[in-house]
Parts: sequence; structure tokens; C-alpha cells
Amino acid sequence: MPTTDTYHLYRYTPSIAAAAIAIVVFAILAALHTYRMVKIEFIGYIGRAVGHYRPESVPPYIVQSIFILVAPALFAASIYMTLGRIIRATHAESYSVIRVTWLTKCFVAGDVLTFFIQGGGGGIQASGDPSKVKLGENVILGGLGLQILIFGLFILVSILFHLRLRKQPTMQSKSGDLKWQKMLMVLYVVSAIIMVRNIFRVVEYIGGREGLLLRVEWPIYCFDALLMAATMTIWLIWYPTTIWPGDRLAGDAERGLPLAESQVVRGVKR
Repeated sequence: MPTTDTYHLYRYTPSIAAAAIAIVVFAILAALHTYRMVKIEFIGYIGRAVGHYRPESVPPYIVQSIFILVAPALFAASIYMTLGRIIRATHAESYSVIRVTWLTKCFVAGDVLTFFIQGGGGGIQASGDPSKVKLGENVILGGLGLQILIFGLFILVSILFHLRLRKQPTMQSKSGDLKWQKMLMVLYVVSAIIMVRNIFRVVEYIGGREGLLLRVEWPIYCFDALLMAATMTIWLIWYPTTIWPGDRLAGDAERGLPLAESQVVRGVKR
């Protein structure tokens, strides 16, 4: 705990050891993901490490608060796009509750909205003005609540698509080369992990600065850092299915012609 009379942004002195471990973990995962993953968590935990030495400094507090908070919103976009690719790969567009051309756009748009709401709330909370801390918490709560709602709707859409395709499989879904069911299982797992993380952050902010989750440091590493590290690791091992048309098919697509049945489909790793 800080011992001086200076106003501190943290209710505790951030652990340099825990922040250093998180920096190393996310640095390794970010390096492995390269362009696939946004290195936002890595930057956030650097802010926490700096906060160990400068707990009264606003800039590192803003960095760690915003970057760690909004990371799942950016990560979720790749999850939404993966479902759209699975639907197209299986030629099961008619089984989607939402038109596939709008599926990714709708969920990503909602994600961008929650990103800015949470980012704005984090900025207000970290402004250094004690009178605005509660306002920032309420804004963040609104963004997190909306994110949970959107994510819940996405999981429902995914499950309905899955059930319909299992009941009436398309010719493409029967292909042994297309691991669409395994990819959906991966989506369910990472979605559940992110949902648990978001619920934790909601409970954290409902408790406020006097609540247990903001008075001690270990919960953010157990229910945020650890869960997001697990998500990134799963995504690294079972990377989303990608459709890569061959040269002739790409040329047909550019001319507005339908793709042939011989399109190349790459599945997740076995």
C-alpha cells in the first residue's frame, strides 16, 4: 500500500513481479502471433509495470487501464469474422439467422461501439479528477454490459447455425478436409473465456474502488491476464479456417464469376 500523503491512482502498489511475468507471457504470445494478434495486452501490462515505480503518474495508469480493458473487444472481431468464413466455407448461408453479408459487419460494428465506450470511460476514470471516477466507472459498465449482450447474441447465432447444419448437412460440410465443427468448438471455448472475463470486469466495476476486486491486485491477473493469455494460446494453436481461392478462381472472382467447386479450403490444425 502507498505510504505517502500523495494521492495515488491505485489502492495498492502494483506488483512489479506480476507485471513482469505478464509482460513476458504476452510478449512471447504476441511474437508468435505476429500480425495475427494485436499486441495491446503487452502494452497494457508495460503500463502496470511502470505504475509500480510511479503509482501517482496518470499516463501509465491510463495506458494500463484502457489497453487491458478494451483488448477483448478488438480480439472478438476475429471471432466474428471466423464464423462468417465457416458459414461460407460450408455453403450454409441459408442456415444463418443473420444474413451472412451483414453478420460480421453487425457484430464488428457493435464491438467498435463498445471499444469506444470502454475507452472513453477509462479515459474519464484516469483523468485524475476524483469527482469523475464514478462517471468513468458507469461508462465502462455500460460498455461492458453492451459487450456481454452482443457476445451472448453472437453465441446464440453460432449455436443455431451449428444445430441447423448438423440436422441438414450441406455437401461441402461433409468434406473431411473442412474442420468446421472443430473450428466451431474453438469459437465456443474462446467465447466462453472472454464472456467470463467480461463478467469479472463488470463485477469489479460494480464494486467500485472500495470493492475487494479493486483493492487487491491478484484478481486482474487471475480473471483477466490469465484468461486472455489462454484465449490467445488457443487461437494460436487452432487458428481460424481460411479460404484461399486458387489463381484461376481468384481471376474469376475479380471478373464477377462464381467460384468453382474446386476452391481451396484450409482447416485448423489437427
